[in-house]
Amino acid sequence: MQLKTTTTGSGPRHVGLVHGLGASAATWGPFVERLAATGRYTVTTVDLRGHGASPRAESYRIDDMAADLVDSLPTGLDSVVGHSLGGVVLYGAVARLAPGRAVYLDPGFALALPTSGLAGRLFWMAPLVSLGFAQLGQVRASAAARAAYSPETRALLDDAKKQFDARMAVGVFREVAFHPIPAEAPAVPSTIVLSDQSAAVLPDSLAARLEQHGWQVRRIQGVRHDMQLEDPDRTFAAVEDVL
Repeated sequence: MQLKTTTTGSGPRHVGLVHGLGASAATWGPFVERLAATGRYTVTTVDLRGHGASPRAESYRIDDMAADLVDSLPTGLDSVVGHSLGGVVLYGAVARLAPGRAVYLDPGFALALPTSGLAGRLFWMAPLVSLGFAQLGQVRASAAARAAYSPETRALLDDAKKQFDARMAVGVFREVAFHPIPAEAPAVPSTIVLSDQSAAVLPDSLAARLEQHGWQVRRIQGVRHDMQLEDPDRTFAAVEDVL
């Protein structure tokens, strides 16, 4: 599927940005502003299928989203950044996209959800209810953070929510929960940036194993999952040297 893309700037380094679940290319706005202000970057953002201005679909499998990304972004970019779900999708596409570096912001590599035994069976019998309870604390924390966002940023998030095909949510959570990424060497040089809420999407134990396999792992203290919105300045500073 050909996705909606938007390119900003004309700097010598070309960066791709891939948003998370329920977001859109537009929600990268504050981060793009930081990149554009330097004059060093050309930035291409993309709306994943079922998000933003990209088409809705019958299938929302991660492999399909990764194939879309390969069809829609240029190969050989200087770097590609994926946040949350966008990190999982980027992981599936990165070998074919072959950027100079991949950057993953709190990527959903291994969700902290039960997948085996009685707890797993009960959880996935009524996933909408179970996911609601499982995310309650994080949702409250995120809501508190969003209250501090600018009116413009909150409007971007509201618009993204309106355009989001929520039918995909349970399937995406299930697929990521049951199929965490393996601890192995990255296909291209890769940097992971973790927030205070990272354990919900990438346990410290997996982060440590990935680091042993050559992944670079960094942390930003005092920020939540949507780090690029909550503190775009610190997020940019944390990755500027690898973009």
